[in-house]
Amino acid sequence: MSKKEQVRLMFNDISGKYDFLNHFLSLGVDYGWRRKFVQNLSAFKPLNILDVATGTGDLAIAISSLGTARITGIDLATDMLAIAEKKVRKKGLEERITFRQADAEAIPFPDDAFDAVTVAFGVRNYEDLEKGLSEMRRVLSPGGVMMILEFSHPSSFPMKQAYGFYSRFIIPVIGRLVSKNEQAYSYLPESVAAFPSGNDFLEVMHRVGMKNTTKRPLTFGISTIYKGEK
Repeated sequence: MSKKEQVRLMFNDISGKYDFLNHFLSLGVDYGWRRKFVQNLSAFKPLNILDVATGTGDLAIAISSLGTARITGIDLATDMLAIAEKKVRKKGLEERITFRQADAEAIPFPDDAFDAVTVAFGVRNYEDLEKGLSEMRRVLSPGGVMMILEFSHPSSFPMKQAYGFYSRFIIPVIGRLVSKNEQAYSYLPESVAAFPSGNDFLEVMHRVGMKNTTKRPLTFGISTIYKGEK
């Protein structure tokens, strides 16, 4: 199977435990990461936002706090989207947030369609990173902002060593016990370790044509907010 198909099947399989494990394994810090992400996004006052690899919708729901912004979330995994839709209905946000199954590397919207394109913890799952980022840029309107929240590589002692141990040994064990999936939570640290972070990721953004790129490390560099403009 392609990486894309493996990722789709894996996230469908763990969808029921995904939110619990996200919050538990991050010790709840992921809530703060999303808040900071939305604070950064608010400076651009976007009205029409595409959230790529939206998963169970946590970022899309967080972004809905931005006034009257309308959010469209796309994801390959239908079971993840079903959970996202339940959350949105429970919060009464159906008029503000909609979801559809779609491929991040073949986004089914016209050029220049959105003021902002966002993704949280999803770009490392792209089969072709530059193709996915190019598609995100394509659907951005001129002057629009691309914002990405992704795990990165802490570089300073002792966080580098502590996080390395936690991600290599603790996350896979707990993830496997709770999700009953043998591969998913081994894939997580492996995909983070293999993914470009910091200036390396900014270079990829430059290659697909993004301008005014910046990075903002969070929690000693465990995750990073990347921003670029079209």
